[in-house]
Amino acid sequence: MAKDRDLVVGLDIGTTKISAIVGEIADGGEIDIIGIGVHPSKGLRKGVVINIDSTVDSIQKAVHEAELMSGVEINSAFVGIAGGHIKGFNSRGVIAISGKGREVTTHDVERVIEAAKAVALPVDREVIHILPQEFIIDDQGGIKEPLGMAGVRLEAEVHIVTAAVTSAQNIIKCVNRAGIEVSDIVLEQLASAEAALLPDEKELGVVLLDIGGGTTGMAVFVQGSIWHSSVISLGGEHLTNDIAIGLRTPMHEAEQIKKKYGCAMTSMISGDETIEVPSVGGRKPRILSRQLLCEIIQPRVEEILSLVSREIQKTGYDDAVAAGVVITGGSSIMEGIPELAEQIFDLPVRRGEPKGVGGLVDIISSPLHATGVGLVLYGAAHRTQRRFRKVPERAIFNKVFARMKEWFEEYF
Repeated sequence: MAKDRDLVVGLDIGTTKISAIVGEIADGGEIDIIGIGVHPSKGLRKGVVINIDSTVDSIQKAVHEAELMSGVEINSAFVGIAGGHIKGFNSRGVIAISGKGREVTTHDVERVIEAAKAVALPVDREVIHILPQEFIIDDQGGIKEPLGMAGVRLEAEVHIVTAAVTSAQNIIKCVNRAGIEVSDIVLEQLASAEAALLPDEKELGVVLLDIGGGTTGMAVFVQGSIWHSSVISLGGEHLTNDIAIGLRTPMHEAEQIKKKYGCAMTSMISGDETIEVPSVGGRKPRILSRQLLCEIIQPRVEEILSLVSREIQKTGYDDAVAAGVVITGGSSIMEGIPELAEQIFDLPVRRGEPKGVGGLVDIISSPLHATGVGLVLYGAAHRTQRRFRKVPERAIFNKVFARMKEWFEEYF
């Protein structure tokens, strides 16, 4: 009988793709990626579920692919959440230290965090994260680990992330209907930060920008902790839509053109480069200048980055992010985005790829998988002890056979 394996699964439910990533935790604490499944996402718009059946079907296909690659049965996962309904704000809690000898105990830390989260929330919103930023003991700030320290008064600065109750429930419902238990709901840019940011960057001050299909998530880290988070309802899907309208081509062709020829800065393209653009309604394909494509893309990317820049200035952390900006997410792969971002932010910019894992590194080393790998890393750090039993080869064969039987019944 095969020994139980200590596994963590991240399920990134995005607007354009759903990916399931399986990580195995070794005895030394290292994490190896042993399986990945990716399937186009149907049923979401701007990170919010609009069709439950389509979303469930996409989740099942991504999970099935990950199961086949890893050879394990997936029963639970850490699930990412995004969307314009996500709101983050800072709060403070204050208590008197009541422990013996006025030493801070675990109970005191729990009490002060409870005091910090005692804020009035509308009935249609729920808390998904309470992230401690720093603790203050008798006016001495900057404390990350207060346990065992002596004092009279304990304060906690925390960042609270809230989501619309219905949107979070719909995500959980879709995952459950796909046969997967939700271990935890995780803010997507928080997960991406786990995979794409270095500890030095978090300490020095950095902005993480996760440009997805339907939304762009932002998180500001200062002194190792998150101090601001927000989501803008614009993403790569809007670029595809602009290309489809501007070049008068079908949406699926516009997506391929964006991936193959897209560039966010017209100055990086020579005037004699051309692309073939399929037409609508069976008309002949046209040969157009690649520069024309970039003239459609650049204004939209500038709009997204300018909104983020305005948000950073509004928070007052624009002088505190010395490490600059790390851009990740599928849309960040496009040529010219880091260069354009450097112009707009006037800060150093780099693409963020997943780090800190082994295994199938060649497959997951892309900004596209930063959130999925980050969910695995977050799950490994915050999991309750979970075990996944290994699927016998016969069971995998039965699953494939059942799927083929469904296809035959559907088409014949």
